[in-house]
Amino acid sequence: MRLLKTSHLGPTMVVTTVAYLLAIQLWWEGPALVIAFTVFTGQLCVGWTNDLVDRDIDRAEGRTNKPIASGQISVKTVRSATYVALGFCIAFSLFGPLGIQGGAVHLLGVGFGVAYNFYFKKTILSPLPFLIAFSALPSCIVLSKKSTVPVWLLISGALFGLAIHFSNVVKDLEADRTAGINGAPQKVGIRGSVTIGGLSLIVISLILNSVVNAKMLIAIAIVALILLFTLPRKFTFWVVMAMALIDVGVLVTSGAHSLVMPA
Repeated sequence: MRLLKTSHLGPTMVVTTVAYLLAIQLWWEGPALVIAFTVFTGQLCVGWTNDLVDRDIDRAEGRTNKPIASGQISVKTVRSATYVALGFCIAFSLFGPLGIQGGAVHLLGVGFGVAYNFYFKKTILSPLPFLIAFSALPSCIVLSKKSTVPVWLLISGALFGLAIHFSNVVKDLEADRTAGINGAPQKVGIRGSVTIGGLSLIVISLILNSVVNAKMLIAIAIVALILLFTLPRKFTFWVVMAMALIDVGVLVTSGAHSLVMPA
């Protein structure tokens, strides 16, 4: 359980669930589960490397909820688990249902997720890995069926990445600045980060409404924007993740046919 906690299990499971919901629209249950497992292994790699890289900062800030920083699990154990997960991720990406093309795009997203932990996190380009990784996630599933990825899906995925990045940093923004982490959210501040996250959700809802004609998504996104400004900062990230599940749920129930285009 400590190893799973170190992987940022909540976000990992949300992303894995989104991957399954998209995959089940294009495949039957067996391949869809394999694709979800593939995405899960990639998320493990991203989550574990995040805590490995940040362990000294987490320890200095006294984050008892971080198993590595609090000494509940060793660096060696997490590093070994990361290598195992990476092996599974590469094998299942390239030789599973995603196929070579879809698998390569998935690995690109995972690679940028890991690169964020090692480099981009401290730079003004910190949103870039999220833009690429979250557009790669739905794209790799569509590519697994040898179909052309719709432009609206690429844009929606990238915007979700933007919303997730800016909302996730909010609760620790001041501590990050003290630790020398000066990515884009730290530059624009809490209010700016919340605004970017909330407006991204509204634009996504407008895009999805044009695809599946679900005006309720716009109303829900406006409510989400209000919640982002009114709820305590520790809930900001989860508002965005909940919105992601709602949007994907509406998409797969009302507009699954729009996910693919003729190759």
